[in-house]
Amino acid sequence: MAMNKARWLMSLIVLAVAAPQAGQADPQAWPATRSPAALTDPATEARITTLMQRMTLRQKIGQLIQADLTAIKPADLKRYPLGSILAGGNGGPYGNERADAATWVKLVGEFRAVSRRSGAGIPILFGVDAVHGHSNLPGATIFPHNIGLGAAHDPELLQRIGAVTAAELSGSGIDWTFAPTLAVPQDLRWGRSYEGYSSQPSLIAAYARSLTLGLQGPLTAGTPLPPNKVAATAKHFVADGGTEDGKDQGDARISEAELVGVHAAGYAPAVESGVLAVMASFSSWNGTKAHGNHYLLTDVLKGRMGFAGLVVGDWNGHGQIPGCTPTDCPQTINAGLDLVMAPDSWKGLFDSTVRHARRGTIKADRIDDAVRRVLRVKAQLGLLDAAPMERGDPSRIGAPSHLEIAREAVAKSLVLLKNNDGVLPVRPGARVLIAGPGADNMAMQSGGWTVTWQGTDTSAADFPKGQTIGRAIAAAVREAGGEAVIASDGAAPGKPDVAIVVFGEQPYAEFQGDVPDLAFRALAGEAELIARLKAQGTKVVSVFLSGRPLFVPQLFNASDAFVAAWLPGSQGQGVADVLVARRDGTPARDFSGRLPFAWPADARSPVTAPVLPVGHGLNYRTAVTVGALSEDPKMDLAAVASEDSYMLRGKILAPWRLGIDSAVTARAIDISAQEDARQFRWAAPGAIAIDGPPVALTKRSEANFSLQIDWRIDTPAKGPVLLSLGGATLDISAALKALPLGEPSKLDIPLACFAKAGADLGHVGTALRLQAPAGFAMSLRTARLGQLMPVPACPPKAT
Repeated sequence: MAMNKARWLMSLIVLAVAAPQAGQADPQAWPATRSPAALTDPATEARITTLMQRMTLRQKIGQLIQADLTAIKPADLKRYPLGSILAGGNGGPYGNERADAATWVKLVGEFRAVSRRSGAGIPILFGVDAVHGHSNLPGATIFPHNIGLGAAHDPELLQRIGAVTAAELSGSGIDWTFAPTLAVPQDLRWGRSYEGYSSQPSLIAAYARSLTLGLQGPLTAGTPLPPNKVAATAKHFVADGGTEDGKDQGDARISEAELVGVHAAGYAPAVESGVLAVMASFSSWNGTKAHGNHYLLTDVLKGRMGFAGLVVGDWNGHGQIPGCTPTDCPQTINAGLDLVMAPDSWKGLFDSTVRHARRGTIKADRIDDAVRRVLRVKAQLGLLDAAPMERGDPSRIGAPSHLEIAREAVAKSLVLLKNNDGVLPVRPGARVLIAGPGADNMAMQSGGWTVTWQGTDTSAADFPKGQTIGRAIAAAVREAGGEAVIASDGAAPGKPDVAIVVFGEQPYAEFQGDVPDLAFRALAGEAELIARLKAQGTKVVSVFLSGRPLFVPQLFNASDAFVAAWLPGSQGQGVADVLVARRDGTPARDFSGRLPFAWPADARSPVTAPVLPVGHGLNYRTAVTVGALSEDPKMDLAAVASEDSYMLRGKILAPWRLGIDSAVTARAIDISAQEDARQFRWAAPGAIAIDGPPVALTKRSEANFSLQIDWRIDTPAKGPVLLSLGGATLDISAALKALPLGEPSKLDIPLACFAKAGADLGHVGTALRLQAPAGFAMSLRTARLGQLMPVPACPPKAT
C-alpha cells in the first residue's frame, strides 16, 4: 500500500510538471520543421536497434547521464557505463586548466578506451563549452564573443568561424561543443548578454544555420562527420534571453507568440541544418522550468519541430525542478531530456534512475527513445563504427589561417560611434600614448569563458600567438613611422598627438555578470585619466571593452572618438588594422560593424528609447560630427541593490551601509585615483562592518566565488585580525602577514570557507566585518564577490 501511494504521488508530480499551462498549449504556433533525413536513415536506425537489443538496463541508463571530468575517473566507467563526459568551465585534464592539446587528446583517449572495453562497448561522447573558439585551451584561436560577431552582420564569416572552432576542438580529441548560443537577449542586465549575437531574431536565425554548418558540415546518410568536424548544440531552449529583469536562470513571463517569434527564431534553422543536440535552458517559461517542461521539450521540439537529435541538460539544471534533487529526478527524463548533465551528482543520479526505471516511474519506451537519440549522435560522429573515428591533431591549434580569420572577425566587429574632427585613423608618424586598464590586458579583451569560467586570470601568456590591443596598436604605429608608449595609468614623458584609452568591464560569466542597471561604473579612474589628457591638449580615442552596450555618456562626451570594441578575443591586431593608418595614410580596414543591440540613452533597462539604434555604425567614408549625450541616468543609481559588490573605489554601494566602531576613524584617500579608497585606523580594539538586507549567496558559493578585498595595509596588526561574513568568523592574521606593507594588494577568501565555519549563506546580512586590535590601519578600495581559479585555501576559523 505504501508503495502504491508513493507511485500515485509521483504520478501527480510528473503530471504537474508535464502539463502545459494556460496559453502554452498550441504546438501549431511553432514552425513545422524536420531534422535532415540523414540523421535517421534506415540503415543507421537498424544498426542502433541491434545494438540496443543487447544492452542491459544499466547500460541504457548510463547513456543518459553525463559527468564532469573533475568528478569521475576512467576506471569508474567499468562499474558505471556512462555515455558522456564534459569539461566544465573550470575543468582541465588531470586538474590542469592550462593543459595543452596533446594532454586533452590523452585524457579523452583514456575515457574512450575504457568505455569501449566495458558496458556495451559504446564509446563516450566528450563535450566542452567552446563559446568563442576553443576557449578552454591556451594557445587556441579565440574569436570575439558573440555580441561582437553580431556586430559584424556576416553569416559567411560565422560559418568559417564554426569550421575553425571545430578543427581546433577535434584537434584536441573533443567531438562535441555546447554551442551555438541562440539566445535573443532583451534585457542587457543579464550577465550572459554577450553570448547573444543580437536582439534581432532575424540575425540569430541566419547565424544558427551558419554556425551549425560550420561546426558539423552537412549530414550525409551512412557517412559520419569528417574528423575535423564536431557535434553542435543549439542552446538554451528556450527564452534564456527573455527572463524578467534579465535575471540569470530566471522566468520568462511572456506569451507563446513572443516565445516563438523572438526567442525561438534560431531553432528552426538549426534543426533544418542538422544540429545534433539542443540544450535545455536553466530558465523557466511562465513558472515552469525548461528542464521539466514536457510541452516544450517533447510536444514542440521533438514533435512539431521534428528534432531527431538528443536533448541535453545544463549543469545540474534538473535539480531545480520542483520535487527533484540533483541526484534524483525522473521528471526531467519523462519531460523529454535525453542526456542529463549531472557533473558532480552523476553517481547518485545513475542509481536513482535505475531504480525509477525498474519501478516503471520512467517507462521503457521513454528510456529507449532517449538512448536511440544519444546513439544517433554517436553514429554521426563515427563512434559506433567497428573502428571508431579518432579525433586528435594538435597541429591544428592556433594555425596561421585560423588566426587570420579571428583577426578579420575582430576588425569587422568594431563599431565606430564617434569620430569628431577625423581623429581616426591614427596618422602615420604620430606620437601615440596607449593607456587605460585594458591597454595591455588579455583578460579584459577576452572576457569570461576564456581558459577559466569567469576569465579573470587570463593572460597574454595563455595565447602566445595573440596580441593585446595595446601591443598591437603600438606595433602598427611604429610600422607607420610613429612612436608609441603603453602606460596603463597614462604616465608617460612628453605630450602625445593622440591617446588611445582602452577601458571597460572586467571579465565575468554567469552570476557575476548580472547587473542592476546599465550604468558603466569605472574601476580605475578612467574619467580622471581622460580629463587629464584633454587638459594637456591631447586628442583622446576611447576603446570601450564590454559585453553589452552601457550608459557611459561622461566618458563618451569627453572623448574625441569612441569605439565599441566588445570582447574581441586574442587577436588585438584586428583593432590596430582599423584604428591605425599605414604609411600610405590608409588603414588596412575601414569600420564596417553595426550595433547588434540598441545603445541606451540612460541607465534604465530594458532599452526603450535608445540614443543609438540597432544597425548604427559610422565609418571613414562619411564625416559625421556627434554632439554631446545626455548624462542624466533617469534613475537613482545609488539606490540600486547589489548582491555582489559592497564597496567600489571607496564608495559603499546601496543598499549596503558602513558601520564603524567609535575606536576606528575613517577618511577618504587616493591610491590610484582621486578618493578611490577609504582609510581606517584602529585607536583601540574595534570593528568595521558592511551590512544590508539579507541576500542569498548559496549559488555563488557552489560556483566557487570568493570575497575579494582590494586594499592596502598601512600599519600591521599587533594581534589577531578577524574577518566575518554571514555570521562566521575567520582568522586572517597569517594571510595579512604575507601581504606587502604600504602597497596595494588583494585578499581572496572563498565563500565556501565561511560556510565551513558556520555561515548561513542563504541569508547574508553582514557581507564583511573586520575586527582588529589597536594600531592597525588599512585603506580599503573595493570589496566584492568574484571568482578566482585555483580556489584559494581557507584561513582558520576564529577561536
